[in-house]
Amino acid sequence: MNKPKIRTAITPTREENYAEWYQSVLKAADLAEHSAVRGCMVIKPWGFAIWENIQRILDAMFKATGHQNAYFPLFIPLSYLQKEAQHVEGFAKECAVVTHHRLEKNSEGKLVPAGELEEPLIVRPTSEMIIGHTFAKWVDSYRDLPLLINQWANVVRWEMRTRMFLRTTEFLWQEGHTVHATKEEALAETMKMLEIYSDFCHQYLALPVIRGEKTESEKFPGAVNTYTIEAMTQDRKALQSGTSHFLGQNFSKSCEIQFQTVEGTQEYGWTTSWGVTTRLVGAMIMAHSDDDGLVLPPRVASAHIVIIPIIHTQDASEKVTSYCEEIASQLRKIQYEGQPLRVVLDTRDMRSGEKSWGWIKKGIPMRLEVGLREIDAGQLGVCRRDKPHKEKTPFAVENVVAILEEIQSNLLAKATQFRDQHTVEIETKKEFYEFFTSKGDEIHGGFALCHWNGDPAIEEKVKEDLNVTIRCIPLHVPVVEGKCIFTGEPSKQKVIFAKAY
Repeated sequence: MNKPKIRTAITPTREENYAEWYQSVLKAADLAEHSAVRGCMVIKPWGFAIWENIQRILDAMFKATGHQNAYFPLFIPLSYLQKEAQHVEGFAKECAVVTHHRLEKNSEGKLVPAGELEEPLIVRPTSEMIIGHTFAKWVDSYRDLPLLINQWANVVRWEMRTRMFLRTTEFLWQEGHTVHATKEEALAETMKMLEIYSDFCHQYLALPVIRGEKTESEKFPGAVNTYTIEAMTQDRKALQSGTSHFLGQNFSKSCEIQFQTVEGTQEYGWTTSWGVTTRLVGAMIMAHSDDDGLVLPPRVASAHIVIIPIIHTQDASEKVTSYCEEIASQLRKIQYEGQPLRVVLDTRDMRSGEKSWGWIKKGIPMRLEVGLREIDAGQLGVCRRDKPHKEKTPFAVENVVAILEEIQSNLLAKATQFRDQHTVEIETKKEFYEFFTSKGDEIHGGFALCHWNGDPAIEEKVKEDLNVTIRCIPLHVPVVEGKCIFTGEPSKQKVIFAKAY
């Protein structure tokens, strides 16, 4: 006998069609919309507030470790990009190119490009080369090192298939670029920034991530080593959520970043780069949201609590409104995570039930509905987004921070349990293929931890057969030798395979 279908605010549900569910959550929460430019998005205020909070928190973490912000040009001369062979090969197919500098009307009165540039300019897909050439002017002596720079910017990568917040033609990010006197210092910087990203995801996005190293075929073009943080979404796919690259001296040699050592000799600098993007918003949505809409971790939420006056008669309006305004005023005096509580007083002229469902879909952590009955009884109950929408928790101004922290903790615990539940150790090729092979329309797969002999041909074969890739060589898994599940040959370590966005 079929179970009765539960009514949800978002259709289709996650189980019915995860991809459409994700788009429906974005729309219902009023986070973003498609723009007139193919592959680009408009981030709306509720969505941009999340990014602003991410930016503010990460920026403070960067500055606490000695990094300074700067800004570099959007355009990169083509000749700069060509100087690092692996780099240009890795990004060539994604580059947007500016070839003219003005528009003129043709004989039909239509605007056409004119004034061809002497050298084409690339709209930055990443800034290693333009920043490297600048660093070459800034670095002269060992006294100038380490050079620790970050920039908040936008980049363009001409993607064929896009999905809002996960993969768009233009997106927002930060990119850190550093120069060091020794290989050891640069490697330490690479790992330090990976740790910062991991801590941020756990502490603020309530997003459990796995830290690991990318394989040779998956690393950043031009890097010696690429390290990554990988999250699991609710359809059991991996989402690369941040990367940190040890660039060695590759870009220093391309850009002539040299310094005089203590001994008076000339040495090329050792460089790193690292970045996270608006993809973090997508990762957060896919990890926590449910079939009623967005679920926001309080520490990055656009707002923390909404107060909804319940007014049934005109006579009650002034009393209820004044009461709500007083609560809002008290709440805004409270500090949470170093900021005043973000409080919304929703006085829009519409039905209270419609308001409530709107805020559920927008994912606000706490919802306080106040009417004459609650005021007269002196008993207020708050609805939490991590609980069923009708369940109420006793409310007092002084317990709001504790509730927010409990919500934050609950979301991390739930997401961690989900990831661990769908991470399996696999010992045979047959089991591996069964794990990643669809059995109808149900969600399947997850993270497969298994031995691999290091042969890139196996990576290609698995990707061709199952659309599965090695996400990383995990740093938390002890290095234990075994046998490759595909060939039976010796394997030095286990790796994580998964389908990915």
